[in-house]
Amino acid sequence: MDKMVIEGGKRLAGEVRISGAKNAALPILTSALLVAGWNTFHNIPDLLDIKTVKKLLKSLGVEMEGEETLRINAGAITNCEASYDLVRTMRASILVLGPLVARMGEARVSLPGGCAIGARPVNLHIKALEEMGAEVTLKEGYVEAKARRLKGAEIYFDISTVTGTENIMMAATLAEGTTVLKNAAREPEIVNLADVLSGMGARITGAGSDVIVIEGVERLHPCEASVLPDRIETGTFLIAAGITDGDVRVVGCDPSHLDALIVKLRDAGLRIDAGRDCIRVRGCGVPRSVDVKTLPYPGFPTDLQAQIMALMATAGGLSVITETVFENRFMHVSEMMRMGADIVIQGTSAIVRGVPRLRGAPVMATDLRASASLILAGLAAEGQTVLSRVYHIDRGYQQIEKKLSALGADIRRIPG
Repeated sequence: MDKMVIEGGKRLAGEVRISGAKNAALPILTSALLVAGWNTFHNIPDLLDIKTVKKLLKSLGVEMEGEETLRINAGAITNCEASYDLVRTMRASILVLGPLVARMGEARVSLPGGCAIGARPVNLHIKALEEMGAEVTLKEGYVEAKARRLKGAEIYFDISTVTGTENIMMAATLAEGTTVLKNAAREPEIVNLADVLSGMGARITGAGSDVIVIEGVERLHPCEASVLPDRIETGTFLIAAGITDGDVRVVGCDPSHLDALIVKLRDAGLRIDAGRDCIRVRGCGVPRSVDVKTLPYPGFPTDLQAQIMALMATAGGLSVITETVFENRFMHVSEMMRMGADIVIQGTSAIVRGVPRLRGAPVMATDLRASASLILAGLAAEGQTVLSRVYHIDRGYQQIEKKLSALGADIRRIPG
């Protein structure tokens, strides 16, 4: 397995372009299962998770052409089973469940894997499909669902769930009657998916609010659409500029998707100028400490919690970072402490006391966003940091070492 070697202390400066959002591309690709014919999707990122979902779709009989612009045709689905071998590394694989049941009348999908940051059960997906008339059973580690045709229903999600909202929204497009999703997730990625489905002929209102209404149609048609910019990659580069006291212009992004982060970074003293599709961020020397509490969108993203903790580890003062979305998302803390960070875990909160300088050390990635936070810490540290298990970072960041190198970082990938 490859490693990243980072020589810290380099100030980042220049311009970086943001790639398409992994968390938008995955459901958009699976939405192609709903329609026969060639869809065209632009701005597809080159990521390990994207490669995985493409393998999964091909195993179902889907045809594909291209990379960043991807043409995809699910006109001849030959298989309705998503096997464990393909699903085990990526939680979003469950997104094939709704479209397969809606269009093909059946699906057999392995219970998913992915980052070990909490239970994230699929029971909300299963309950919703049952309320829409599907017969669902759990057998030998697989979810098996059947329905001659799904029926519209009023679905209330006990917990705001992004993949659950996406899965059931896709399923409802071909259901008989109207489906109402209450306490739906509000993330920009859901709006992006709803726009794609609408381009296919779906009738959807309310995406971006906590109530989404889908009026089922008999069939959908192919469409052409683009994946939105990755707000988590954007946020990671904003923090990278701040932690290195840099001056970076992030382009090809959507600042409106990062209001909660931008407020916190300004509170920390960073100078931020946002345009229509770009953000310039300038460091402030030693950042001020700020408290952070993760919440579903539009609150502070859980996917940026580890990264801002790295920034607070170098801040002046004491910060309290509270995680409310996932129950096991502080696994990066012990690795940061190896680098000299002063962090104490108290329940769902991390008490972070900034130190004058982090120290380079050998560290290990435990999940996708933890790996990003350790790279950020390495950029700010004195000496060399060696990050192992970097396959995690490849799941969600396109060529992060090349983008950082272009900004002046001393970072390279080496064979493990």
